[in-house]
Amino acid sequence: MNTSAHEAIRKDWDTYFMDIAYMVSTRSRCPRRHVGAVLVQGKKLLGTAYNGAPMGVHDCLEAGCMIAEEIEVKLIDGAEQVIRKQRCIRTIHAEQNLLLFTDRANREGSTVYVTDQPCWTCANMLANSGVAEVVYHRGYPKDSDKVYELMRQKGIRFRQVDPYAAPEQAQMEVTS
Repeated sequence: MNTSAHEAIRKDWDTYFMDIAYMVSTRSRCPRRHVGAVLVQGKKLLGTAYNGAPMGVHDCLEAGCMIAEEIEVKLIDGAEQVIRKQRCIRTIHAEQNLLLFTDRANREGSTVYVTDQPCWTCANMLANSGVAEVVYHRGYPKDSDKVYELMRQKGIRFRQVDPYAAPEQAQMEVTS
């Protein structure tokens, strides 16, 4: 194969690392959403994680989801509106697991690729973790505005990979 043909089929770095995040997400046993995250320093992969119950504890497929409802009051067009959000609290999010199982020294100035836009809690943790960039694929509108503002305030590059298509073997129907 000549060099130009090889270059034409070679994936760019965003696609490459997002593909890995999606493949990592296949380890999740959450019936609602599979999320994968990877930590990258330069072009070196330093860690992977997915959402799931703590080690040694029954997961959602075994014990069912543990749904908690949160209520948030937002000012929309000058009027207060109540927003209800349901979240499974049985699982540790992929971003949280990634931070638990990687060293801060490796996170300084690094990039996190995550299949889904981080929720508010994960965004707060990432904002304090030393990462310089967060790259995601699927949006998470429940927390989007405040997460974007937090990342802007912290000076963390925050961007969506679009267009992008997840590897076929990693696709799952998202139910929430």
